[in-house]
Amino acid sequence: MDMGGQIRGTLLRDEPMRRHTSWRVGGPAEIYFKPADLADLQTFLANLDPSTPVTWVGLGSNLLVRDGGIAGAVIATHGVLKTMRRMGDGGVYAEAGIACARIARQCALWSLGPAEFFAGIPGTLGGALAMNAGAFGGETWDHVRAVRTLDRSGILHERGREQFDIAYRHVSGPGEEWYVSAEFVFEQQTGASLDGIRDLLARRKATQPIGLPSCGSVFRNPPGDHAARLIEEAGLKGMQKGGARVSDKHANFIINAGGASAADVERLIETVRQRVAELFGVELVHEVRIVGRPA
Repeated sequence: MDMGGQIRGTLLRDEPMRRHTSWRVGGPAEIYFKPADLADLQTFLANLDPSTPVTWVGLGSNLLVRDGGIAGAVIATHGVLKTMRRMGDGGVYAEAGIACARIARQCALWSLGPAEFFAGIPGTLGGALAMNAGAFGGETWDHVRAVRTLDRSGILHERGREQFDIAYRHVSGPGEEWYVSAEFVFEQQTGASLDGIRDLLARRKATQPIGLPSCGSVFRNPPGDHAARLIEEAGLKGMQKGGARVSDKHANFIINAGGASAADVERLIETVRQRVAELFGVELVHEVRIVGRPA
């Protein structure tokens, strides 16, 4: 692929994805592109061979990249699509590269909510929109009015909420398009404050292995139950495969205890899934996105 002098962002080849994922594992991306801005991203997509696979990465917090790496192009949005502004009538415009924690903080400063739950989502808005991420009882799409998407040709589309099928940790919409921004509707809240966010984060820190390399929650909660409860009941806390270990603090977290490979993590995910199915007859579904090729 030769973009010549057309793009202004950073274009790297064979870039190790362990540098860009919260698990600190993953093989190389064939092409790794961090655009200068939205127009640069549009140029990149318009000139990319239509047969080239595209993978989008924000903070890499809900992503397991296999050790063989990712074929095609990886597009990194964090720190690029970062505009956020008020729109009036409780409306908020936010771009896909913004960390969800920033949305929580800014809405609190504007006395808009309920948006505190965003503080518990460890990724960017793009990823949160793609999977309807949630925390502390709130979900991303609860407050979405419309989104702006980008297609394979670099063309922008305005999409209303009604064009998407939205469920628990699942969203599907028109064709092969990716989120660039969203418009949210919140309410004026006199009680919305940074103190509320700090309280939620303190609760999270007390119950989750914050500060250790993980992806957040590995499995979706099955209907009427919690994945962590089932994994703990199965006696799997502390189980280890290579450098990957089920957290002793929160059973739905798998941590890189040191020197883990993506294969270690994936083997542990599969072992946990099988054991829970055998003991309780419940098929756990992983919410972490697994991409790339085995080594």
